[in-house]
Order: sequence, then C-alpha cells, then structure tokens
Amino acid sequence: MALATTRRAPASSFIGSVWRSTVGKKAVMAVTGLIMLAYLVAHMLGNLKVFFGAGEFNHYGQWIRTIGEPFLHHEWFLWIARVGLTVSVGLHGVAAYQLSRRDLAARPAKYVRKRARASYATRTMRWGGVILGLFIVWHILDLTTLTVNPNAQEGHPYENLVASFGRWYVDVFYIAAMLALGLHIRHGFWSAAQTLGANSPRRDRAFKIVANLLAALLTCGFIAIPIGVMTGVVS
Repeated sequence: MALATTRRAPASSFIGSVWRSTVGKKAVMAVTGLIMLAYLVAHMLGNLKVFFGAGEFNHYGQWIRTIGEPFLHHEWFLWIARVGLTVSVGLHGVAAYQLSRRDLAARPAKYVRKRARASYATRTMRWGGVILGLFIVWHILDLTTLTVNPNAQEGHPYENLVASFGRWYVDVFYIAAMLALGLHIRHGFWSAAQTLGANSPRRDRAFKIVANLLAALLTCGFIAIPIGVMTGVVS
C-alpha cells in the first residue's frame, strides 16, 4: 500500500507565487515604500545640516562613509544602503507598473467616469512616480557621481550642493520633484497602512494626520535647501 506524501513547495516557488499575486505586489510596494520613507527622513535631516555651514556639512558627508567602522570597511555601510535602496526602488517601480497594467486591463470602459476620484489619485501616483524616477537618476548624476555638475569638487559636498542649486533649472526641477514626492508620500503612506492591515476605523484619522504631516515636513525640509541657496542663506 503506497503512502501518500506531501511535498513542501520550494521557497522560490512560494516567493514567485506571492510576487505574481496582486496582494503580494501591493505588499512589496508597501514594505519598500516604508524603507524608502525611512531613508528620506534620515536623508532630509542630514541635508539640513547645510544650514550650519560648510564645516558641519562636509564633516557629515565624511562621517556617513565611516559608519560601522571598524567592523565594516570604509564606505561599506554606504554601499549596503545604496544597494538596498536600489533594490527597493526597483521592486517598488516594477510592482507599481505591473499593478497599473492589471488595473487598466481589468477596468471596463463604461466605469471610467464613475471612478474619476480614484483615477485622479492613481494618476497622481503614476506621474509622480515617473517624475521621481527621473529625478533620482539626475540627482545621482549631479551630486553622487558629479557627472552633470560642472563646478563639482570631489570630497566637497557642501560646495557641490551650492554649485548645483546655483542653477535655476536645477532648482525648478528639484522643487517640482519634491512636490511630487509630498503627494506620493501622502497617498502612499495611507495605502501602505491599508495593505499591511494596520489601519482600522479607530486609527484611520491618526494615519491620515501622520501621512499629511510626513508629506508636509519632508517636502518643506527638502525644498528649504534650494531656497536657502537662492536667497543666499546658504552660500
């Protein structure tokens, strides 16, 4: 008599099935979104050191390269963070694109006008995501690799930042991207709470307040930097 046996699905198969599901893609977007949000808060706080002068900001720029030493080698933490962020941004973008395609394919044409409100939020997230994606590429080329910053000096982050925001078109692009970021965070934080099951009728109001505050603080914090350069407060 043959005994029936059950085989456990390989981990790769389980991960694949989760990724292929709509719920799984939304969960990936929620988790990666929160990772990026934590980075943005830390990044904004670090960038605001520019208002304390070149010495303070340049010291901060050197310090982040030594985090984890001597356990980690010089700049290892920075590269680990960069790889983690790149993976998060990639997964977030791919999941968003695939969910968008599924949503368009499943939506009957006759219901498009009835869902105008939902479509507005969706379009805002889509176009905001595109703007932010382009901005990330520019930002890396401008202040990390120094490729598109003609007045950049290796090892002088304060001077490089001032040189970058000394160009009006960079200021316009940066401010537009930060406004898109604020809208993205405002809607995305709320969506992440829903996806991860953290919201409830009792907590809904609190989550909306937190989403609005985070969006406003991050937007204002980042925009304050180019405005500081334009007004001569940072020079």
